[in-house]
Amino acid sequence: MFSGSIVALLTPFKNGKVDEKAFQSFVDWQINQGTSGLVPVGTTGESPTLSHEEHMRVVELCVEAAAGRVPVIAGAGSNSTAEAVAFTRHAKQAGADAVLQVTPYYNKPTQEGLYQHYKAIHDAAEIPIVIYNIPGRSVIDMSVSTMARLAKLPNIVGVKDATADLTRPLRTRLEIGPEFCQLTGEDASVVAFLAQGGHGCISVTGNVAPAQSAQLHAAWQAKDWATVERLRDQLMPLHNALFLETSPAPVKYAASLLGICSEELRLPVVPVTEATRVAVREAMVKAGVLN
Repeated sequence: MFSGSIVALLTPFKNGKVDEKAFQSFVDWQINQGTSGLVPVGTTGESPTLSHEEHMRVVELCVEAAAGRVPVIAGAGSNSTAEAVAFTRHAKQAGADAVLQVTPYYNKPTQEGLYQHYKAIHDAAEIPIVIYNIPGRSVIDMSVSTMARLAKLPNIVGVKDATADLTRPLRTRLEIGPEFCQLTGEDASVVAFLAQGGHGCISVTGNVAPAQSAQLHAAWQAKDWATVERLRDQLMPLHNALFLETSPAPVKYAASLLGICSEELRLPVVPVTEATRVAVREAMVKAGVLN
């Protein structure tokens, strides 16, 4: 089961191309900082604007750099089932440990359509699948009952829940069982999500505060509530700042301050405004990740 601080990795760019050297150095740094899992080419990795060749290359680079030290959950989603199947098969071939499959955006499938989409992906490749339920970007919300139906398939192993509904992890746990892996996609909800039966977080903040994010989860497992509360409060301003504008623009700027990569983005996402730069920098100082 996946647990702890799992980072939704940004994709560094240099002169319009994927900065492969910076990306692999970033992966190594994440692992050394205590990150317990990696998600390449998710939304934070700007997957919508990567070519198919770039998408697959980033997965390969991540698997190579991770070298089996932590699990790699490759982003492989699409609103085209055939495309999602192709990305999933590639992730399996590349050596990823699992795939993250977003609910199909724009098409607005019914709950039966969702079931059939995920079943087709499941049946096409022997690899664990984590459902990514994010109504804010996909419009549609997978119901707990549909998720329970899918969980009966052997390789549907968990969910990244970005609904911000803190009744959801408990309802899912009661409906499906404690073995179904539940990861929040909302950094600010981590402690409450864990308290409701969750197992970890697929994090944006972990891109620039990996040690603190990992320490929070370790403290939770150790029942060190004072450390949990301290880190929760310390990280909250950073969680907020990294979503003042469209992600991943703020976290790309934050990463540039740490020398991880340039803040280069791809349209239609643009660099953050001066006001957001000030807020991000201040939040990083408060979180203890920048002097």
